[in-house]
Amino acid sequence: MNNQNHPISYEVSRLSEMDIYLFKQGTHTKLYDKLGAHVMVHEGNAGVYFAVWAPNASYVSVRGDFNHYNTSSHPLQLRSDESGIWEGFIENVEQGLTYKYHIVSKFHNIVHDKSDPFAFYSEQPPKSASRVWSLEGYDWKDQHWMRERHLNNAHDAPISVYEMHLGSWRRKVEEDNRPLSYRELSTELVNYLKEMNYTHVEFMPLSEYPFDGSWGYQVVGYFAATARYGTPQDLMFLIDVLHENGIGVIMDWVPSHFAVDMHGLINFDGTALYEHDDPRQGYHPEWGSIIFNYGRNEVQSFLISSAMFWLDRYHIDGIRVDAVASMLYLNYARKEGEWIPNVYGGNENLEAIEFLKKLNVSVYGEFSDIMMIAEESTAYPMVTRPVSVGGLGFGFKWNMGWMHDSLKYMSYDPIHRQHHHHQLTFSMWYGFDENFMLPLSHDEVVHMKGSLINKMPGDVNQKFAHLRTLFAYMTAHPGKKLLFMGGEIAQYAEWNFERSLDWHLLDNPMHKGLNKMVSDLNRLYRDERALHMYDVMREGFEWIDDRDYSHNCLSFVRKSDNPADDIYVVCNFADATRENYHMGVLSEGEYVEIFNSQSSEYHGWSIGNHEPLQTFQTSTHGREHSISMTLPPLGVVYLKQKKADKSLQ
Repeated sequence: MNNQNHPISYEVSRLSEMDIYLFKQGTHTKLYDKLGAHVMVHEGNAGVYFAVWAPNASYVSVRGDFNHYNTSSHPLQLRSDESGIWEGFIENVEQGLTYKYHIVSKFHNIVHDKSDPFAFYSEQPPKSASRVWSLEGYDWKDQHWMRERHLNNAHDAPISVYEMHLGSWRRKVEEDNRPLSYRELSTELVNYLKEMNYTHVEFMPLSEYPFDGSWGYQVVGYFAATARYGTPQDLMFLIDVLHENGIGVIMDWVPSHFAVDMHGLINFDGTALYEHDDPRQGYHPEWGSIIFNYGRNEVQSFLISSAMFWLDRYHIDGIRVDAVASMLYLNYARKEGEWIPNVYGGNENLEAIEFLKKLNVSVYGEFSDIMMIAEESTAYPMVTRPVSVGGLGFGFKWNMGWMHDSLKYMSYDPIHRQHHHHQLTFSMWYGFDENFMLPLSHDEVVHMKGSLINKMPGDVNQKFAHLRTLFAYMTAHPGKKLLFMGGEIAQYAEWNFERSLDWHLLDNPMHKGLNKMVSDLNRLYRDERALHMYDVMREGFEWIDDRDYSHNCLSFVRKSDNPADDIYVVCNFADATRENYHMGVLSEGEYVEIFNSQSSEYHGWSIGNHEPLQTFQTSTHGREHSISMTLPPLGVVYLKQKKADKSLQ
């Protein structure tokens, strides 16, 4: 093929003067409509408009299937407005063809072949070319979900998240151990999530990435759904079906760093374009990746447009922003002398902080009914408070402190737990400072940390009892919930991204019982307003007894706006049954056990309260009315006041 068969035109442009102004101001939020490769018709001729930002290039061309990857037949033209954008329209380039940008730098004649930063689709790794692809034409059927989404993502809604890695949830072992496709998941995953009563699913990063072992956290294509599982429209179909079945979709998004692969963003036009030139600012020593230059306006437009893209074009309901702590602090994972202080001499990354604020204002301004979730592991203040009052503007924050303390406490033999009681109670000192989500995520079951079940002490029966206790305590604790796949079946092995979960474990009654309990907990959390309505408000929680360390016991009440909904939660982290365990309650009447983690339904030890518990007038825990119960060992019970039978009144 030659230039005559595929003429190039510089007369067409998708970029207006306002686009260029906003891009350079760092306030363009939909660059994906302007830059990249766009299938279109110009003066009656079908083809593709290409536009790429490379201000320090001396020459840029498009090479691809359509010109046998010739570097000289289809040069782009540099705009005259000092935007640094090269563009051109090439006729007869069809959807699906692959291409790269051939970039010659002004400096030292550095030459790169780069994939398109704004490509919507790419070759399947390890191949790295971009594909010409249109996202138009998908017929969404999730209108009802989108209308009602604000109810499902609200702070007072039940939000129980199943975190998962698409490629290793379930594999076709009989077909060379291949992962399920987006289309296959639209049946198998959706049915499972409904069976398990999850309200949301969170996908580990789906933006295109080269190295399988990065799990998607080292990105090259911030606008391209990974080709590993199908086309962009196939992913749209999966999300559509999830929505039609009442399940929200959260996606991990990684603005904190990007991959070093040379076909990606690094040294894009022969200079540090997207990143900092100084490795003390631009190189991430912990992950061996590259840090964005948040002070550059065009980079801000790029990243904000990426977040907006997934919300806009894919109907994503929430974005979990990865590694926020690494963005906030200049000295994150660095020793003295390996970082540059800010203008005030401090360690806060002022440019990243302003970027995060601008990001949240932008996306919530366009989509007020979505969730922005921060994975932030420090005590940085006001992460989930509005930007208008000095906060970062996120909707939720992962409660890493609760996670660390809870898992540490659960790892102790019960005989030693009385000395660590504060690790259970401390979370309530700060539990409403932010809008928290409680994460038992993939990070806790990798890198030799062991699976959740193997973090639990004791023999097999005790391990299962401990894990049931942890999940029941987590469900009752204020905050939205997140559990990584495999935890709900008590997988023994650490998560391995190259193999399926061990689904055969569900043939074992103990694993099956735990799985049923997680499903029942999700249903209770969804159906009982007291367990979710005030998840992020102090009004929804009251201690009954937080000081019974000698028995390894905790008791508290979860509340809604109706006292009749109150749920009493009693946790026994000891391996001894507590007979005649007295607890103060708020009102007189009968109380019934609505959940018991040691129920025989869950292959537990069948110890509990099978009959209603009648109050008696003995002051306990500062309350006039009390009940006496049997508290199972290594167990959690939920109690609710029995409604009076009006027919007998």
